[in-house]
Amino acid sequence: MDWGMKNRLSKIIRPKDGRTVMLAVDHGYFMGPTTGLENIEKTVKPLLRYADTLMLTRGALRNYITPDTNIPIVLRVSGGTSILNKDHLLHEGTVVDIDDAIRLNVSGVAFSILVGQSFERDTLLGMTEYINKCERYGIPVLAVTAVGRGLGKDAKYLSLASRMAAELGAHIVKTYYCDNFEHVVDTCPVPIVIAGGKKQPEQDALQMAYDALQAGASGVDMGRNIFQSTDPVGMMRAVNAVVHKKYDPKEAYDLFKEHESKK
Repeated sequence: MDWGMKNRLSKIIRPKDGRTVMLAVDHGYFMGPTTGLENIEKTVKPLLRYADTLMLTRGALRNYITPDTNIPIVLRVSGGTSILNKDHLLHEGTVVDIDDAIRLNVSGVAFSILVGQSFERDTLLGMTEYINKCERYGIPVLAVTAVGRGLGKDAKYLSLASRMAAELGAHIVKTYYCDNFEHVVDTCPVPIVIAGGKKQPEQDALQMAYDALQAGASGVDMGRNIFQSTDPVGMMRAVNAVVHKKYDPKEAYDLFKEHESKK
């Protein structure tokens, strides 16, 4: 691994503790004006001090984030379907050329794959082709993994998707938390971050983050559980405390409630 790749990875995952808090606000590429992200600039700005990286699309980056913003960017580079296309959701291909990613000075890119669906080959080959291009320029690839409908959040299938992504060259894997998550982590040779998924009560989201870290995850890549919270800044602060300050769920939730009460 060359210097440039190591340098960019160090901007995504803190070398000091090997952990990361990624703020995901890329939902608009398939969900449109998601609740809480109607104006990304307004949502994101107060959250950045508690995030290690910001994950978003190039359109959002250019239109909502000022160039002097000092936050490493993980750029969403796959897409092609909308939330209305239930049968082919996440049947994604490349939507951002590697040259544009370089022009935007990103620290990493994110590409979604779907394992266990008839079109899995398309997403796997699409990701692999993008990895080949990124290797030339020392840009890490975050594989955003999902499994086909009906397979659920099962360690058997999530570990399959995660291991495949790593074997195909992904440098970081994003997947869902599940029971027996230790198996997913132990069988994947690259760092794993968990997806926040749909909005859930703050206490439950903090517990999930804590449990994932205890099982060996390198961090979280949360979106809706942050920006759809009753207090996004308080929740972002609490998640950061779990990841980097080793707060337990109760301590983190108390921190959230304290901040919420002062709003």
